[in-house]
Amino acid sequence: MSASAELRSGKGHRDENFPVASWIIKRKHRPPILAFYEFVRVADDIADHPNLAPQEKLARLDRLEASLLGDSDEESEGIALRAILRDCRLSPRHAQDLLRAFRQDVTKLRYADWDDLIGYCTYSAMPVGRFVLDVHAESHSTWPASDALCAALQVINHLQDCAKDFRQLDRVYIPLDALSSHGLTVDALGAARASPALKTCLSELAACTGVLLRQSHTLPALVNDSRLAAEIAAIQGMAERLIAILQTRDPLSEPVHLSKRAMLATGMRAAAFCLLRRPFRTPLPLDRRRAHET
Repeated sequence: MSASAELRSGKGHRDENFPVASWIIKRKHRPPILAFYEFVRVADDIADHPNLAPQEKLARLDRLEASLLGDSDEESEGIALRAILRDCRLSPRHAQDLLRAFRQDVTKLRYADWDDLIGYCTYSAMPVGRFVLDVHAESHSTWPASDALCAALQVINHLQDCAKDFRQLDRVYIPLDALSSHGLTVDALGAARASPALKTCLSELAACTGVLLRQSHTLPALVNDSRLAAEIAAIQGMAERLIAILQTRDPLSEPVHLSKRAMLATGMRAAAFCLLRRPFRTPLPLDRRRAHET
């Protein structure tokens, strides 16, 4: 079995919908975040690979975890993340939670309802924000707002990619009860254009995602690191724009992503507004405990 890095899709951290360890983040915090991203990117590409059998995907994900935990040295991304977690005194817990989500991607192709989907986000999205907060030694009391943000970002991605996920992977994250309430089945996602019923369904899910995003609005004020707060605010601003787009456009036939220029303009505006408000926040006590100590 070859190294899983050879199966990479070619997608990197600069190709993501939202910033990953951008220049806003302090330089000292970027290496662990980027090592975490590289590990997760390989795992994601394994789970989404069109030519691997399910059992091989699961075996490769197990190999990644073994390399992360020091039980093998077969996967370079696992070795690299293991070393930096050790140096930064961080737990592998969040990476392991994401591996659980990628294993689920291999074995579960449908989601019954919104709660089922958010249950998936608990492992596929929330650990990302928690890891970044741990890197910055932020209080674990920030986790609920971070969880809401990360889940919202994940659902935005699902709505943007709903047609591609169905056509290429037979994977549907649109809750089945949402489809059926509009008289639809998953086959509606295979059409060239969304029907009026499907557009309404997706718009309603985008609105639900907006509610989730609003639950995260306190997060920039909660974190103590000003540069992290600015990055979070930038991401929230982009998410708000994307939700508005998804409530009016058809992701089956129309562009529902922000251009690089729009991402920059939206993010910078939101980050600047966040920083202007920083003097009026009440700081939380720093949480110097690392994840492995709780």
